[in-house]
Amino acid sequence: MEAVGGGETDEDPLAIRLEQLILGAERQYTPFQAARTAGVPMELAARFWRAMGFADIGQAKALTDADVIALRRLSGLVEAGLLSEPMAVQVARSTGQTTARLAEWQIDSFLEGLTEAPEAGLSRSEVTYPLIELLLPDLEEFLIYVWRRQLAAATGRVMQSADDEESVHRRMAVGFADLVGFTRLSKRLEESELGELVEAFETTAADLVVAHGGRLIKTLGDEVLYVASEAGTAAEIGLRLIESMRHDETMPALRVGIAFGTVTTRMGDVFGTTVNLASRLTSIAPKDAVLVDGEMAGALARDGDAPLSEVEAAEEEKEGGASAYRFALQPMWRRPVRGLGVVEPWQLTRRPSAAG
Repeated sequence: MEAVGGGETDEDPLAIRLEQLILGAERQYTPFQAARTAGVPMELAARFWRAMGFADIGQAKALTDADVIALRRLSGLVEAGLLSEPMAVQVARSTGQTTARLAEWQIDSFLEGLTEAPEAGLSRSEVTYPLIELLLPDLEEFLIYVWRRQLAAATGRVMQSADDEESVHRRMAVGFADLVGFTRLSKRLEESELGELVEAFETTAADLVVAHGGRLIKTLGDEVLYVASEAGTAAEIGLRLIESMRHDETMPALRVGIAFGTVTTRMGDVFGTTVNLASRLTSIAPKDAVLVDGEMAGALARDGDAPLSEVEAAEEEKEGGASAYRFALQPMWRRPVRGLGVVEPWQLTRRPSAAG
């Protein structure tokens, strides 16, 4: 169980004190003792701990009352019939993966930055303890607040679904945004410069996705994945990303691929052919361009966001005056895409009247 440490004999006393401060209790149980105290079979307790991302620690005395309570609560949900055992393991795994990444980020970026210039005569370790002591209550409350807000938003999306099947297999737009030439760039830049570039890209992308009504699924260094319920929302985000990066001289070119269709959602991620198609479109998109698939083009046309034919759009404008279309679509060359057959991408641009 990596997150709870190993034996105490060769550990730094300050590290143990920090652990006790964060966990709010001293080590007093072996895994077997914790499982027995919680009234949970050892095999199930081990499944929960591994799902949460904790390595096996044998029978070292490294667990606290909080570990016992967590086991008791999770198994209690199973006993009450509120969760099946596989679902409880999924809850443990999704929570563990999400919070592990958050904790790593906080230590690597946040905590190190605050302690890199300790007071004269004090080591970083000595500065860290009082800092965590001050920050822990507020960070804990903030985490709970954000989690509740995100839970409310996710629940709202599910409640808007037509049925149970739609809440798992939903029709939506999926967008990938990818930095062009990132591999070559990573060989030229210093590690600190590369880290700053990735952080700037992820921050800008995340802010734009959320601000314009999309949902950020994940960031992969040089790539971001987002979804949106409406085709027009996904299109607006894709173009905004291109426009924003184009005006930043420190950023390489960007390319975006968007597909519309049925998507399977699981543990906060999205899967399926639509996701794969969006990724493939990104890989073949020109620099600073957005490519969409036929389904996405059709959805934009149905919603009145873009015409499939510029000739028809011109006639409509002649009859009704100013165009109501936000976007323009240009059919590109048909091409085979590995694993997906032949696709006909459309290049998405902003109509001159809608630019700005």
